[in-house]
This record gives sequence, structure tokens and C-alpha cells, in this order.
Amino acid sequence: MHTNDQLKSLSTQVRRDILRMVCAAKSGHPGGSMSSTDILTVLYADVMKHDPAAWTRDGKGQDMFVLSAGHLTPVYYSELARAGYFPVSELATFRQFGARLQGHPSVRKDLPGVFQASGSLGQGLSAAAGMALGKKLDGDENFVFCLCGDGESEEGQIWEAGMFAVHHGLDNLIAMTDWNGQQIDGPVSAVAGEGDLSEKWQAWGWRVIIADGHDFDSIRSAFELARSGKGSGKPAMILFQSDMGHGVDFMAGTHKWHGTVPKPEQLEDALRQLGETPLGDF
Repeated sequence: MHTNDQLKSLSTQVRRDILRMVCAAKSGHPGGSMSSTDILTVLYADVMKHDPAAWTRDGKGQDMFVLSAGHLTPVYYSELARAGYFPVSELATFRQFGARLQGHPSVRKDLPGVFQASGSLGQGLSAAAGMALGKKLDGDENFVFCLCGDGESEEGQIWEAGMFAVHHGLDNLIAMTDWNGQQIDGPVSAVAGEGDLSEKWQAWGWRVIIADGHDFDSIRSAFELARSGKGSGKPAMILFQSDMGHGVDFMAGTHKWHGTVPKPEQLEDALRQLGETPLGDF
């Protein structure tokens, strides 16, 4: 188990990776990547049972993770690299033609750590539910984790997957929503009037946990509570309240950085605000 200081250092480095990756590629999605960084840092560092050296795409004997909000590859790739799935230096190839680190996760080039291609919003939770059902049928006691976006949750397929998971009693499925209140066109509340996600998931029959997506103790406790539901017959949804672009003052709390890349002088300012870590840049 990592200390909060260690998690802070890792999260800071991941945010530095995110910004340097998208700026080098001149494209990408930094806002949501930065709001979900602390969540995925705790997940990969302290929660998931996984072994990069023994990874196989069938996921047997390990926990699995699906990035349903597939545009958030900057944080995904950084977490995988920092966890040891592939060299950290490969982050420099983000979105380059022919590289493994494409703008959305792909399984075509056998990138370690990626169980499911994603990017068509709404589909990842269905894939994760299928994986969770497969584990139950195989007698595999491990969990399947899935990260969704709150804007993504406007997709009908999210709710179809929600019904499926309850119907099949997938208490080995732990979904998360990066509940930052922003999407590409503006605040989620202004785009589709999604309402209270907590009430919606409870109505479907899920166990709902609300946590602070930037407080390591809150994140850790939420995962512990979610895992404790094994045997309840209900999947768990953790709604992580977060801040789009968290960590950099001019990026925080606005949809404008959903898919916009900082200019060179803005990158310099952002990296200064984040500060350096002992882990070092790629």
C-alpha cells in the first residue's frame, strides 16, 4: 500500500506525462485525463490485482480494467507505463502514425494492459459486463473495473449494460464515473439534462458509492467499499466527484480543455504549477 505522499508524486507525474504527450502530438484530450488521474493512480497502484509481467488479454487470474471513455488515453497510457506494462519512453510516441499508443485504445498491436479497444462512447461498460460474466462462469474470483464519463453516460448503451449487469448479478463488476460535470460542448447539465446519476444507478439496482475523486483516502475507501459488495449480487458504481483539468489553474473546471492542447507557453506554466517529481519525465 502506497502512502498518500507517494500517490501524490505519482499522480503529479502522470499529469505531467498527460500534458507533455498531448502537446508533443498537438492533439488529445487532457481535461478528462487530468480529472481522472487520481482515481486511476489509486486503482493501479493499490487496488487492482494485476501483474504486468504475467499479463494476458484473456485476463484469467487477474483483475481487468476497461476504459469506456476511450478518448482518455493520455492518463491510461501513462498509468500503464508507470505501472510497468511498457517502457515509459514509449509515451513519446503518443498518436504518432504506426505507433501502439493511438488516440483511442487499440488491441491490434498487442499493447500490454489493454483488454478492450474503446472509443465509441457507451460501449466499454458492455464489454466490462461481458468480462465480469465470463469470470463468474469460469469461477474466477477477480474483479472487472470500468471507467465511464458523465457525458458518456448520456449514451443509451450505458443503461443497457446497467440492466444486464443487475440481471446477471455481476457483483464482481466495479464501474466508476469521472463525475466532473463537463463534456465537449459544455456543462453536462446544459447539454442533456442528465440529472442525478446517483438516483439513476440506484434505480437500476446498482450499489452506488459517492467519493471525492481528488482525495486519496476517499478514493481508497470507495474502492474498499465497492469490493466488499462481493456476494451481494449487485454491481457497484462509484461516482467520483472531480474537477476537469485538475491540477492546473487555467485548465480546471471548464469544458474548454476537453480536447484542446495547451500552447507551448501554457505548457511551461502548467508544468511549473505541477512541479517536478523524483519519477522524472519520459
